[in-house]
Amino acid sequence: MKQRHLVSEKDYTRQDLEEIFALARAVKQDPARYRGALQGKSLAMLFQKPSTRTRVSFEVGMYQLGGTALHLSANDIQLNRGETVADTARVLSRFVDGIMARVFLQEDLVELAKHATVPVINGLSEMLHPCQALADYFTLLERRGRLEGLKLAYVGDGNNVCHSLMMVGGKLGVAVVAATPEGYQPNPLIVRSCAREAQKSKAPAPQVVSDPMEAVRGADVVYTDVWTSMGQEEEAEQRRQAFQGYMVSAQMMAAAAKDAVFMHCLPAHRGEEVAAEVMDGPQSVVFDEAENRLHTEKAVLMLLMGGA
Repeated sequence: MKQRHLVSEKDYTRQDLEEIFALARAVKQDPARYRGALQGKSLAMLFQKPSTRTRVSFEVGMYQLGGTALHLSANDIQLNRGETVADTARVLSRFVDGIMARVFLQEDLVELAKHATVPVINGLSEMLHPCQALADYFTLLERRGRLEGLKLAYVGDGNNVCHSLMMVGGKLGVAVVAATPEGYQPNPLIVRSCAREAQKSKAPAPQVVSDPMEAVRGADVVYTDVWTSMGQEEEAEQRRQAFQGYMVSAQMMAAAAKDAVFMHCLPAHRGEEVAAEVMDGPQSVVFDEAENRLHTEKAVLMLLMGGA
């Protein structure tokens, strides 16, 4: 893989993605083989937003690879408060071998990567969540043995997870259909960019519709996310009203393919964006997705930081 950073999936080719999946599969099957792959190396983890899965998976991943992870919260660093993003990137590059950042603005990740001399990994921004999409598609690949020709229906907010699912799906031949309420559609510029990528891989262009049942009909995957993300708490009630009818229910799952799986990036609110019987039912693979964050991120860390 020739990539230096993981800031946006747009920079990654299908071959890059498949290389990540192949290494993730090997790491998952035989973790002991890679235990010293990043021996003596360190990863700075910048968190403007709190996290469970992102922090634990990267921290444990670095430990299992023989390296060290340093957790830096918004109170520990001066990112955009008393120090520019560029200077933060330059300083951290003198201390560590990689930077993972979970931030509000995608522009901050772009700026970090521009000025860092070590790999920068997008742990989440308001625009993209590439590490989640990698774990999701790896989980689906494990389940189905292939990705080409599958259909993924995303129901809910056209947010960063939706964007990343579209971006990666288009490169891997997966048809992505997003059902969102008016005013909560995914970014049209990203949708158009994903359509161009899908054309290259001869996959259907991503679609955006308003009817959830239309989206899930015949789908191999039904995916949802919380209706109110961190930083949107003041909009919670407004969003609950706007998303009425978008809860993934047993009826909705019945409209998908018989062997369809349910996915959620977590945390989940049962009775809001997903019914408890779906979240905890036999079609749910949400905890497989969560586990696979560890394996796919270990693959990314090794490929970017020189341990592969």
